[in-house]
Formats: sequence, C-alpha cells, structure tokens
Amino acid sequence: MSKYLEFNTPASKEAMELASDFRLKHQGLTYLDRVYWNLPEEALYEEAIFRNEGKIIKGGPLLVNTGKHTARAAADKYIVQEESTGNNIWWGIYNRPYSQAKFNELFGRLQAWAQGEELFVQDVYAGADPEYRMPVRIITEKAWHSLFARNMFITIDNKDELKKFVPEFTIIAVPGFKLNPVIDGTRSETGIILNFGAKMAIIANTLYAGEIKKSVFTVLNYLLTFRDVLPMHCSANVGKENDAALFFGLSGTGKTTLSADPNRKLIGDDEHGWSSKGVFNFEGGCYAKVIRLSAENEPEIYSTTHRYGTILENVVFDPVSRAIDLDDDSITENTRASYPIEFIPNVIPEGYVHAHPKNIIFLTCDATGVLPPIARLSPEQAQYHFISGYTSKIAGTEIGLGIEPELTFSACFGAPFMVRHPFEYAQMLKQRMLKHNAKVWLINTGWVGGRFGVGKRISIRHTRNLLNAALDGILDNVNYRKDKLFGFEVPTSCPGVPSEILNPESSWGNKEEFWKKYDALAARFIDNFKLYEKFCSKEVIEAGPRRLNRTGLEG
Repeated sequence: MSKYLEFNTPASKEAMELASDFRLKHQGLTYLDRVYWNLPEEALYEEAIFRNEGKIIKGGPLLVNTGKHTARAAADKYIVQEESTGNNIWWGIYNRPYSQAKFNELFGRLQAWAQGEELFVQDVYAGADPEYRMPVRIITEKAWHSLFARNMFITIDNKDELKKFVPEFTIIAVPGFKLNPVIDGTRSETGIILNFGAKMAIIANTLYAGEIKKSVFTVLNYLLTFRDVLPMHCSANVGKENDAALFFGLSGTGKTTLSADPNRKLIGDDEHGWSSKGVFNFEGGCYAKVIRLSAENEPEIYSTTHRYGTILENVVFDPVSRAIDLDDDSITENTRASYPIEFIPNVIPEGYVHAHPKNIIFLTCDATGVLPPIARLSPEQAQYHFISGYTSKIAGTEIGLGIEPELTFSACFGAPFMVRHPFEYAQMLKQRMLKHNAKVWLINTGWVGGRFGVGKRISIRHTRNLLNAALDGILDNVNYRKDKLFGFEVPTSCPGVPSEILNPESSWGNKEEFWKKYDALAARFIDNFKLYEKFCSKEVIEAGPRRLNRTGLEG
C-alpha cells in the first residue's frame, strides 16, 4: 500500500524481527518497499484494520469480504508441464498443462509488479507428523491472508528456527496482480498456477483465501505419494480405544461437522496423510462452511464464529451492533470461517496419531433422494465408490454453481486437488484398508422423501446416530438387506433412527418415480466409471450398480 505514499504502519518497526536469512531476494522478489515477516495474530489484526481490509465484529473475529471471487476458481488452475513431473500428472480439466516458457514470462511480470510493494510472509509447516512435514512459505499481498496462513498451517514460535527457515515450496498470493489471457494463455485474468520444478505457485487476482489452502493441499497430494503416504481429502478423528476414523467427502457433505464429535478427539477437519505409522493432519487449522450454522447442531464450530482469531469470509453483519447473521446468504452460500484447530475443544494437539483407521466413511450428498442414509461396502465396492466419488455440489463452493445442487462425480472425493491418476490413490487406499482390516461405510447426508425441492435434507441428528452406531460397533449386530441396484448392505434398524429412513423407497409417495430416479442414478455411475475401467480389475468393475429393466435386473 505504500507504493505511492510513505508512512509507517502499526507493525513497521517489528517487520524484520522474525525474518528468515533466506530472504525474498533469493526467490527473485527484489526492490520491495517493506516485507513483514511472520507477524503474530495481534499484529496482523492491526495491519488488516489499518489497511481497511476487514472489520472486527462482535466477539472479536475479523470479518472480510472477498469481492467477486467467493469460491474457488476451479477452471483457472494450471500445472506447469516440465521435466520433473514427466508422466506422473493426471492431465485434464483439473490439471491443465501450462508451458514453462509462459510461466517464466508470467513470473517476470510479477517480479516487476511487486517492486515498491509491501508484502507479508509466513514461514510455516504443512504436515503435523515431523517425519513428513514440509516447510512452506506463504507470501501475501494482504495482511489478512497472512493471518489466514497462520490459522491454517503449523506455525513456528522459535526465533532461531525462523531465522534458519528455507522453504521447500512457496505460495505467492497476489490478488492485485491480474493475468492477461492474451499474453499468459489463461482463461481469464485469474489464475492458480503450480510449478513443481520451480517449487512455487502463483495465485493471481482472487481474494478467496481457500485458494491458498487448496494449493498447498494439491502440492502435498503429489509429493507425498512418492514417500509412500496416501494424501486424503478427508477429516479424521479418534475414539477412546485409539480407533481412528476417516471422513471423505466434498465441501458441503458434512466432513467438518461430523468429525467434530465431543466423544471423539479431532485430528483434523479436511486434509490428511495415511503413512505406515498412522494418520496425520496436513494443517493446523480449520476452514469450515458456516452458512446456517446453529449452536444446537454444531456447537463447537458455531462458537468459533464469535471469538477473536477467527476470520469470517463473506458473512453478513450489522454495522451498528456488529452482530453476524449466519443465515444470510445474500453475499454467497459459501460463507466460511478460518480458525486454529485448538479452537475446537476436543482435539489431538500433536495433529497425528500412530493408529490406523478402523472405519472409513464416504460422505455423499445425494440430491436425488434415493440412496440409503448408510450402507456397508465390501473392499471392491469401496474401491469403486472411492474412484467414483459421487455427490452433489452444493451452491457456492465453486464459481458458477447455481442454487440447485449439481450431481457430480469427483474421483477420490476431491478430484480438483488430485494431481496423480485416481487409480494411484485408490490402489494405496486398498492396500491400507486390507492391511488394517478397516470397515468402509457410505453415508448419505442428502435428501430423503424425494429429490431436492421435493423431499427434505436428512436430519443431522439421524446422521449422527447412524455414524455413532457404525463407529461403536452397534451396526455389527443388526440385520442387513442387500440393495437391489448397488449391491451394498443396508442395515434394517438402528437405535434412534426411524426404520422408514433406512429404506428410502418407503418415504416416497410415488414408488415408481423412486425406482426411475434410482435407476437413472445407477446409469450415471456406470457411465462415469467407463473413464476408469481400463485401470481397474474385473472385481472392482463388477462391484458397481446394475440397471433395472422391465423384468427386474439386467445381467
């Protein structure tokens, strides 16, 4: 901000106190005005307010507005095609190739743009397990983005350690820097461009902080596979018997809410690695959707929206009382809260456990209203559903989504962040699942009694009761029915859950319409899986659904 005016800001005098000897000039950023190194939360609050980047609201959170980008710009992500990546990248709509020459030109323009600018740096770790953690440098134009980095990653308190810090990967987030599609070969003025050869990512022309988080996740999703660690888009917790559980699912399916259980300790809410020793969090914080959050149903997460240190993105507030309205989606459906993981009272402070999962949960939000609320999967069915990654995208989580949910298949329940082919991740999951005898469950947090707009979303209370029954072994001792189309096992009873909910057909007024919708969903699964069949065994392919015909089942 001082490119045009010369004046001190609240942290000017302390800007270099926690600086690394590996300065930004070593990374090609020179002739900068001032760099603020590893400022703590309090100083970043002062800088953000001084620069008019946000407002302090009731209880102490910092509230910011991200402008036109209120979600990830998924269509604007690129990966530089260079020698180090070779044939290991899953090239396609999620990993669009970008030339090394174009990147060099782009970085040259960024270097020129940055001259005279003030920047913020956070030197942090990604990966809670010391054996696998990666030093990451987050360079930001905005003070509140620097606070976001402190919330989301693992910070360093030791001044000598910061002084010796050398990053293995660097994220540069500069919302004021616009791309030129004609010159840069991009789709728009916005871009998220990862370069594994240069160990650098550039995030341009977007204030949405989730791009920083997901860029680090994408990097780990690639690099850790070569260290025999399965990177996972999942939340994780652990019970009193050291029984870890994983919760896979896209945004809006309930990963954060369901893993925040007062009876189990939270490992992390979104991104994890599964090594030969156990499960570890990639992050040091949480980034939760808060639209229509309630103190009754999600008390732990709700409380974070009213305390100092939390960043609230695009939440509506009263400028006079400074009270927030979590039910107001007039800015976006994708309102978010970023907060340190210790804000959740029941967490594993180390961020990792030397225990292997006993239960693996695949969360899907079925907007067609036909899938059962819970089903038990065989190992082959688990691979099939993991590669399929079926859910419905909820409004607001990506640019371009409307009000109505959009049926989608996202491989590994996180295709936009998977850099290698889904088969590679599925194979790693299979090996671990069989070795540690993990049970796999498909839980539907979507609609019952009809599709979106007709039925209603399943009660979170019923979902919790089903989940707890699975984790506590109660569902090991009940009767099951075999699903007519998908072949998985569905319990016929569960304490605290009405039996009609366990059988979706019974809650539909028009049974014929139910079977038409169910058959149509099976067809979508089969059609989608054709993309992956050549990589899969016959057993996995046959673990998918079957179609209805006039006399019953096909085949």
